[in-house]
Amino acid sequence: MYPSFFIDFLFPRRCPVCDGIVMPKGGLICPPCVAKLSFVRDPVCKKCGKEIISPHMEYCLDCIRHKRTFEYGRALMNYDDKAGNSIARIKYKNKREYLDFYGEAICVRYENVIRRMEADILVPVPIHPSRRRERGFNQAELLAHRIGDYMKIPVCPEMLARNKKTMPQKGLDPAGRLKNLEEAFAAGNVKNRVEGVILVDDIYTTGSTIEACTRALKKAGIKRVYFLAICIGRGQ
Repeated sequence: MYPSFFIDFLFPRRCPVCDGIVMPKGGLICPPCVAKLSFVRDPVCKKCGKEIISPHMEYCLDCIRHKRTFEYGRALMNYDDKAGNSIARIKYKNKREYLDFYGEAICVRYENVIRRMEADILVPVPIHPSRRRERGFNQAELLAHRIGDYMKIPVCPEMLARNKKTMPQKGLDPAGRLKNLEEAFAAGNVKNRVEGVILVDDIYTTGSTIEACTRALKKAGIKRVYFLAICIGRGQ
């Protein structure tokens, strides 16, 4: 087996923000690039975790307008150009190593929140089999394993399947997105004593995907569903 310094020499770690070689060695992100990320800051919506304008508000307008059957969730960063470019490189340029930073950062930031969820398993939001064959991996599943390793929570990808290839969500309003996703997800048999589940995904935008997954899981008998994501849209 090759020593780690030799592997690092041949395949130096790339920064998830600038895609340059991370310096100093051993880090997961360039220190100056941390400041370029728009981390979610309080006050946030008690349901989806989006930033809200006033601490006197409990929920964002999106969560007031649309029914949520999940308990609540949290995301690490606001979705902007920097975040979008980073996620795109993970999905389309095979930059899986970026997920080491994002998985660790989610756990460090939300460790207490995750423990309060008291979840039995982590369930990555699935992608359609055809897309998985094309891409070679599901970024949500890789992220879930990194969170699971850190938090010592089992990951159960087989709990949820995507059995319908939906039309693109871009350009659809929240109601249209949710309708588009109806019956796209199916939950498997619920294991004994599994009552709480944390869904894991890369991006939360309108919440339609998380809501559709939640409904499938609850239909299968799961009592409590939460979510964790790398990025979240600012919404309203």
